[in-house]
Formats: sequence, structure tokens, C-alpha cells
Amino acid sequence: MTDPRILPAGYAGNLRQCLILALTLFFSGSLAAEEIQGKVIRVLDGDTIEILQNWQPVRIRLANIDAPEKKQPFGRWSGDQLKALTAGKPVTVTFSQKDRYGRILGRVYTENGTEVNRWMVQNGAAWVYERYNMDTTLPALQAEAQQERRGLWFDANPVPPWEWRHRQ
Repeated sequence: MTDPRILPAGYAGNLRQCLILALTLFFSGSLAAEEIQGKVIRVLDGDTIEILQNWQPVRIRLANIDAPEKKQPFGRWSGDQLKALTAGKPVTVTFSQKDRYGRILGRVYTENGTEVNRWMVQNGAAWVYERYNMDTTLPALQAEAQQERRGLWFDANPVPPWEWRHRQ
């Protein structure tokens, strides 16, 4: 009779693979992107909007980007760009997480399919938020905006918002 504490050859490896697969499937559900739709009721600054969804205001922080602060050069201009693109209009937001302030971190799309996050970077209204960026195509859009001196890149020495906040 074999000792029940000893697993047959190869059994432990198969068990490990099954466990890894089960954990992957379990956690992938929580990482899958969700989607909400609503009308933009407020633009707080160049990277934060509020939408009305099911009669409730929902705050959205545009993922992967960081816009100048309101008191920073180009701060108000950046907010105005976001306002012109989204205020009072329906948007779709895809997201998979919230930030530490409870805001949805999402990609925002206008009715015609424009991704607002990308548009803000491409037009020099926001930086790629290097520390948190998950979109590998954004740095090239930023480099293009920089080269063309669009928006905040018109300034000879623009200060990224994360550095500006650190100095305050």
C-alpha cells in the first residue's frame, strides 16, 4: 500500500498548474475593463470630469495623463480644451480601477469615437503621466506635440504637473 502523503509522479505539477489557472481566471474578472456612459456635467480641470450616470454624479480621472494644475501655466487653458471637447456631451468611459480618491480612472470617448485622453496629449493640453501610464502609444503622441510646439509645449520650459505639485 502506498503512503497517501506521497503524490503520484507529475501530480504536484498538474495541481500547481490548475491552481495557477484558477487564480488567473478569478482575478482576471476583477481586472477586466468595465464601461459606463453618461453626460458630462462638469469639467473640474484638464484631467478630471464629472458625468451624470443613472441620475448620480460620477467623477472620472482621465487615465494615463496629467494636465497642468489650474494655477500652473496652461492650467486654465488645458481645462478649457477638455471643456470644449466634452462639456454637456455624452461620453463612454472604459475603466478597470479607481484611484485613491475614489475617482474612476478611465479612458473617455466622445460620441464620435475620439479618445479624449489621447486628444489631450496629442494637442499639448496634458502630459503623459509617466509614473502611471499604461498606454504605450502615448509617448509618441507627446513627442509629436512637443516637436510641433502645440499647447503647453509652446513654453520653452514647461514644468510637468507632478514636479509643480512637489514644489508647492
